[in-house]
This record gives sequence, C-alpha cells and structure tokens, in this order.
Amino acid sequence: MRRPIDSLFGRLALLVVGVLLVSHFAGYVMFRLERNQFQSRYAVEEAIFLVDAVRQHVVHSPDQPLPSRVRLVDPASADVPPEHPDLPAGLRRFLDDVRDRVPSTTQVRIGWPGKPPVLWVRALTDPNWIVVPVQPLRPPRSLDRMMLWLTVIFSVGVMAALFAAWQLQQPLRSLAQAVARFGRGLPVPPVPERGPRELRQLTRGFNEMVRDIAHTENDRAVMLAGVAHDLKTPLARLRLRAEMMDEAKVRDGVVRDVDSLTHIVEQFLVFAHDGADRSEAVEVDAQCERIVRSYRAVASGAPAVLTNLAAGSAFRLPAATLDRILSNLLDNAHAYGAPPIIVATARVGDGYTLSVSDNGKGIAAQDLINASRPFVRLDPARGGNGHSGLGLAIVERLVRRAGGEWEIGNHDGRGLRVLMTFPDEVMPKATLAAQAAW
Repeated sequence: MRRPIDSLFGRLALLVVGVLLVSHFAGYVMFRLERNQFQSRYAVEEAIFLVDAVRQHVVHSPDQPLPSRVRLVDPASADVPPEHPDLPAGLRRFLDDVRDRVPSTTQVRIGWPGKPPVLWVRALTDPNWIVVPVQPLRPPRSLDRMMLWLTVIFSVGVMAALFAAWQLQQPLRSLAQAVARFGRGLPVPPVPERGPRELRQLTRGFNEMVRDIAHTENDRAVMLAGVAHDLKTPLARLRLRAEMMDEAKVRDGVVRDVDSLTHIVEQFLVFAHDGADRSEAVEVDAQCERIVRSYRAVASGAPAVLTNLAAGSAFRLPAATLDRILSNLLDNAHAYGAPPIIVATARVGDGYTLSVSDNGKGIAAQDLINASRPFVRLDPARGGNGHSGLGLAIVERLVRRAGGEWEIGNHDGRGLRVLMTFPDEVMPKATLAAQAAW
C-alpha cells in the first residue's frame, strides 16, 4: 500500500504545513501580548498628556471651560475616591505605569468601581485633583478578525509552499521514472535538466551515463550481430559438406555440432537485435497452444508439456516476441529441468501473467541473481549442445521490451519457474505503436 507521506512531495508538504502552523501560532500569541502592552502604553501616554494639558489650561486659561469629562475636584470633596487595594491586574499595571511617569510625591488613584474608568492625579503643587478619562483597557477577545486574516495568510502561504514543493518534486519524479525505465531495459530519452544546481548535476550525470551505456550496448550488439552473421555462411557450407560424408556415424556427429553452432549464432542474432517487434499481436492463449503442440511434434525426446491457459482472448502479445519467449523457456526447461513442463496464463487484478515451470532441481538461491545475465552458465558442464548462456537473458529483454516484468525462482521446491507479468495498459499501446510503425 502506497502512503502519501513516503513521497518527497508528501514529506515536503508535511514539513511546510508544520512550519507554517508553528510560525503562525507563535506570531499570533506574540501579537496578542504585544497588543495588550501597546494598549496599556497608549492609555498611559494619553492620560499623562491630558493631565499636563489640564495644568497648562489652568495656568494660562483659567477662565475657559474644561473639555468634557475633564474636571477639577476639591481635595475635601466627598467625590474623591479612596485607595483601592483590590484592582484588576490590568488597572493595577496601568496605575504602576502612571506612577512611573510622574514624581514619586504625586497621588494617583482610579475612580469609583462600576463607573467609566477615570484617573485622579494630584501633585504637591496642584490645588485640586485633576480628573481625566482613561481609555478602556479591554481584555483580548478569544476570536477576532485577526484570526480570519491569519487563516487567509496561512492558506495562501500553504498553497504557495506546496506549489514550490511540487515544482521541486517534478524533476525528481521525472528522473525516478527514467531510472525505472532504464532498469527495465526500455529506451530512455534524455531527462530535462531542471531544478536546483545539485539536481541538474545529477540529471546531467544520469543522461551521460545512459548515453555511454547505450553507445557501449550498440557497439557490442553491432559486433555480436556482425560476427554471428559472418558465421552463417561457413556454417551452411560445413553442413553441406557434412551431409556428403559417407560414414553415417561421423556425418551425424558433425551435423549435430553444426546444428549446435547454428543455434548459438541464431541466439546471438536475437540477443543483438534491439528493434521494436512489428509482428502482429496475437491471442496469447491460442498461440501458446500452437507453440506447445508444435514443440511436442518437433523436439525429439521432448518431455511432457502441459498447458493451463486461463487469461482469455484479451491477452495479446506480438507473435514474434511470444514465439521467442516460449521457445527459449521450453528449450531451457527441456535441457535442465524435468517433466512435466507447464505453460500457464492467468488474469490478475491489473493485468495478465504468463509462466513456464518445470519439475527439475531448480537453481540454487545464490545463483538466481546471475541466471539471466548474458553469457553466464551456472553449470560449466552445460557448455555443449548449443547452449550460449543467452536464453534467459533474451527472455528478460523481450519481456521488458514488451512492457512487462519477470520473476525467476524456484516454486514450492519442485523446479524452476519463470513468471512474466504484463499490465493491462501496456499491451494495447505497444501493439498500436508497432502497427503504426509497420
């Protein structure tokens, strides 16, 4: 099961959302604290300014009326409020800040509780109490418009960050897809060099590696095909001369050796061929039945070959590709396995499977990884009888070129099984491409 958090984009998205959440929460808390302090400082500055303005007014314009809510009260008046020891924390901080701004001998009080807050101030030089209004110190609300703005900013930030993460992930995704295609032996076009400098350097190195390997493979294929092609003519002459020999025993031995060499040359040509299969797509079940029937009739001493074909008519492969796959696997099972050999097809969840299994000894676990490598023989004694070590390598190349995957292993301790899986969406595209090219 694929988990979104396992992808680079998922982890970048989680990191971005987490960082933005933490930063927005911290910013919101700091803003609220700073707003409370700013409100208190502003109220203190306003009250001190009003008190100084009243003093200036009394000195310079005693005959002019005072502004509304500003008044002078006689010290002997009963309206003078007493000291309030139990004040709310906000008002207590407000009084402390006011006392810090005035001389230490100045009396500072808050008006009667339950009424609009006013500040009473009287210095030693003031004949009366100066009463000025105080800006209300509202407690912070739990939810306000700031939350709406923070939500909007957070949403825009997340979308921008996710877009940037997606832009960063796209080149890596293209490179990963190219690596997967390269690993399956499919043609890999040059990957565009995008993204940060390190990613561009990685992509450039991958493109150069693919180009160098392609040149090496092409040179090897050309050399292999040339050698194999040049050997066909002398082999034909050798066979003709062998058939003209008088002694039957020698003649039969030479003909068998020439047939083995011819088979090896044909394997070389198949392995060196790197073009697309343009043959007609056929129903795999029907073609497997025909190939098995022909194999039983032609192969001398062939063991029992059974079929279990249940994929249905929708499973189709290019005819030449299917013939080469089955021929190589049946020859391999005939040479190294034990009867019965079973050719099976099946419909799976998202595609089809084709398998060839035998009931021989199988392959040792440590040798399975090398079983499909070109020119590798797991048993040195198997060098004769026309075996070049290319059979499984050819099968792997043909399967991957057709868009499938393969798995080789021992099944239930009863011999070797080669399991090939072809997805639904690959085969119609491969068939259409081959037909269009033809």
